[in-house]
Amino acid sequence: MATTSSPATTTPAGRTRTRARRGAEPGRRSLLGANFLVLFGSFMPWVDTPLGTVLGGQGAGLWTFYACMLGFAGAMVPLRALAVAQAALLGVVALALPLWQVGHLLGLVGTAGWMPGPGLVLVLGGGVLACVSAVRLHRGPVSA
Repeated sequence: MATTSSPATTTPAGRTRTRARRGAEPGRRSLLGANFLVLFGSFMPWVDTPLGTVLGGQGAGLWTFYACMLGFAGAMVPLRALAVAQAALLGVVALALPLWQVGHLLGLVGTAGWMPGPGLVLVLGGGVLACVSAVRLHRGPVSA
């Protein structure tokens, strides 16, 4: 992205200088969106059964919430390499835990009697978006 400059200021020596503002790097906003998806999905119902729902906060959703906090730090930290690592960690956790949960349920009861809840789907979507954000952050800004 192009840098913009703010109005010129005068230094005590009489020289003028402009402060350059950095634009947002590609992937930062999508990482923030992934964080919100994982944040909300972590505490919503993960599994719907005829006997009731299983909330994410009762199991693996708590771990995805912890990874989400690292993802928020990755969206705000100025070091791009650290942001890439934190986005990748969020993506791996937010993909692995829901997929493990579905695989575990399929192994226990098959496909009868349960459905994935909205929280599970939101966390999976947030994991995919976090992985895409990590790749975009790793590639860096596109030069014009």
